[in-house]
Amino acid sequence: MNFDLFERNFQSASGPVFILASGPSAANFPLEQFPSIPVIAMNGSILKCEAGAVRPTFYLCDDPSFVEARPMLAAKGVDQAACTAMTADCYEQLASLVPECLEARHLYLMSRLNRRNRRAIMSDKRFAWSIRKDPHLHSHFSLLHAKPNRVGFSTNMAKGYFGSRTIPFAGLQLACHLGFNRVFLLGVDLNPSAGRFYEQGDSALPSTLDRDYEDYILPSFRFMSERIVAPGRFEVFNLSNNSRLPASIVPRLSLAELHAWVGESTNDVSVLARGADSH
Repeated sequence: MNFDLFERNFQSASGPVFILASGPSAANFPLEQFPSIPVIAMNGSILKCEAGAVRPTFYLCDDPSFVEARPMLAAKGVDQAACTAMTADCYEQLASLVPECLEARHLYLMSRLNRRNRRAIMSDKRFAWSIRKDPHLHSHFSLLHAKPNRVGFSTNMAKGYFGSRTIPFAGLQLACHLGFNRVFLLGVDLNPSAGRFYEQGDSALPSTLDRDYEDYILPSFRFMSERIVAPGRFEVFNLSNNSRLPASIVPRLSLAELHAWVGESTNDVSVLARGADSH
């Protein structure tokens, strides 16, 4: 299997991007009304792209159990997206189940920092200390507790990414790596009792969101808000009114506000274009 290199698309994009997850709030969002905004899809959210005839810029998956249980969804993501980023075990699982879907594709290998075969290479404390001067890898450091040392954010996917026990956070790190400066979260509800927009009830795959939310997911988003987000440089907004994430950590944005922002941005571009034509 041949992989494209993250080094080659570092800071290659700009402007806004949607990160499309699978929470129920994504079901009725009119994605097709924003054709100029790229989409990073993941896991089963590819069905939303298919329904709206939207081709994602990237499709992500770092959960081999999802690939094992929903191989045709993962294959659909690879087939429909311009590029795919998965962990090695996801690619291996998909290659064993739907090998033809990986042929002649732009594939990127996602590597979780300080992990090999999902086991720590060194202690999380030692790793957090080792990257303290790296300009692209940001993390907590605690002498007393292990879990804070697992919380961090990578701005360069070529070096790896921090797992936060939820795939949208990997999408945020990818968006930052690519150079997008305004990220809109779709379907990041983080409420497993509500299911996913494409499956609910007994037929739905089990979720670990409740188990991981307080120790990993919430601290990761809080870390990003405090250490990575900067006005005009990298901003993140939540389009889910039902999200478990506090608005104090990821500000909420309504559909009307998003339309207004897109309209203002379009007008700004038009003004700049007219100004350039006049010289």
